[in-house]
Amino acid sequence: VGQGADVLIAGFVIGGATSKTVLIRASGPALVPFGVSGTLSDPQLQLDNAGRAIAANNGWGGDPQIAAAAASVGAFSWGSSATLDSAILITLPPGAYTAQVSGASGDSGIALVEVYDVQ
Repeated sequence: VGQGADVLIAGFVIGGATSKTVLIRASGPALVPFGVSGTLSDPQLQLDNAGRAIAANNGWGGDPQIAAAAASVGAFSWGSSATLDSAILITLPPGAYTAQVSGASGDSGIALVEVYDVQ
């Protein structure tokens, strides 16, 4: 992952007729304890719908709501302290979306993007 043509893009669709709450995470620093080297040190996460940005995050800040949502869906823990990993917890209407991950401070490296349906 990097900048420009080197961003990571994950697409997903909310189907049906009702809105869903989703947790979208961009892990970089959180991958280090798993032995992943060369991680993206400062991932920027942006959520788009129909070509327009609808949400963004750079550094999840240890948000307890995000931590609780991650635990409820079985995602690996980022701990309770603020890291530069990024996350968006949002309720979305049915439609097609993209989650884009880039290096917020011009950095590049390995990142993981995850999208979870939060019940």
